[in-house]
Amino acid sequence: MRNMLTQSATAAQRQIGKVWQFALACCLALMLPSLAQAELTIEITGAGANRIPVAIAKFEGEDALPKNITSIIRADLERTGLFNMIDAGSRPISENASLDFGSWKSSGADAVLTGSVVPVTGGKYEARFRLYDTARRAPLGGMIFLFSASQNRATAHRIADVVYEKLMGEPGVFSTRIAYVLKTGSRYELQVADADGQNAQAALTSTEPIISPAWSPDGSRLAYVSFEKKKPVIYVHSLATSRRDIVANFKGSNSAPAWSPDGTRIAVVLTKDGSSQLYSVNADGSGVQRIASSAGIDTEPSFSPDGAFIYFTSDRGGSPQLYRIPATGGEAQRISFEGNYNVTPRPAPDGKTLAYIARSSGNFQLSVLDLGSRQTQVLTDSHKDESPSFAPNGRMILYATEMGGRGVLAAVSSDGRVKQKLFVPAGDVREPAWGPLGKH
Repeated sequence: MRNMLTQSATAAQRQIGKVWQFALACCLALMLPSLAQAELTIEITGAGANRIPVAIAKFEGEDALPKNITSIIRADLERTGLFNMIDAGSRPISENASLDFGSWKSSGADAVLTGSVVPVTGGKYEARFRLYDTARRAPLGGMIFLFSASQNRATAHRIADVVYEKLMGEPGVFSTRIAYVLKTGSRYELQVADADGQNAQAALTSTEPIISPAWSPDGSRLAYVSFEKKKPVIYVHSLATSRRDIVANFKGSNSAPAWSPDGTRIAVVLTKDGSSQLYSVNADGSGVQRIASSAGIDTEPSFSPDGAFIYFTSDRGGSPQLYRIPATGGEAQRISFEGNYNVTPRPAPDGKTLAYIARSSGNFQLSVLDLGSRQTQVLTDSHKDESPSFAPNGRMILYATEMGGRGVLAAVSSDGRVKQKLFVPAGDVREPAWGPLGKH
């Protein structure tokens, strides 16, 4: 979601206080002409501390594929800023090859990945690989993936996930997907792409604005707000079948969908009873329940990872601040106290920190709040950040910002060390949402 600025608020979802009013014109102004069906390009700056040196050897037989698997694996790992790529040379090394561990250790590699691509029946391939620890002179693990040529990139991402998890002790997110909105002339597209910005596909195209995409916990559906009925209406969209179901089309504005962790409920913001207030509905649109009541405006809900609470933004105290309320309703608790403008709370997957947008000296910057210590940290030095979305392993935060007068997506590590910029050349992209971990 976008910041709730008076002149950049996205309709209904950015209605905070008397000075942020529902304005479709604002949503239109946020999106400039861009290129259709263009892939996101990623630029990386910064690096994590104590990067792990790893060598990715060319897989034997991978030249038969449309794209070399190992080049995708290297790019995936490099993008994290957590690994130092050691030159493995140009000679292919199969997973069964005998390694000179002393030589690899002398080259600086703590880990070495080797593998092969073997054609099998039915026009398919097997990717066989093994990851080695050079200090222990032993394998860390290996697997075999069966895939078709069209699954080339997806298979490489899966291998990168395995390598990442073996070396970092936490899930990799290279096989996940991101959603975002792309504007092309008078056309809006809800795009779904791989986490590296490649393989972008339009899930929905419309001449009316599309905002606030939110992934279902299983990654099979997207909830979003569409203005195709000349007002904000919430839909749930199956990515496999393209079936679209309306889940909230009440009088006035229907906005800000957020899935419960079990996928059964969706928190929404409705104006059917007056100002913007928090409600929840079943995923099929039934069972509407009001969660909170206030004299102010409540918006931008997001469930805690355990589903017990909903974080949201409200001006009930006079200025936009972050609050938390039991998911079934009850007394709201203020969470943010530093600064007079804090919006768009998004909890980390482990529930320990909260990403949000804070205004400081006229700049709107991505920040994180440690919910235990109450310490805050500004992660960016940009001016118009919005719509934070955690990677499902909590390592990176995807968000929208503005550079050179146009919208781009960016990502920053949760410690602020690694920064990425994702953009469509000469285009404008907004409203990012990072999907959940895949199920292999």
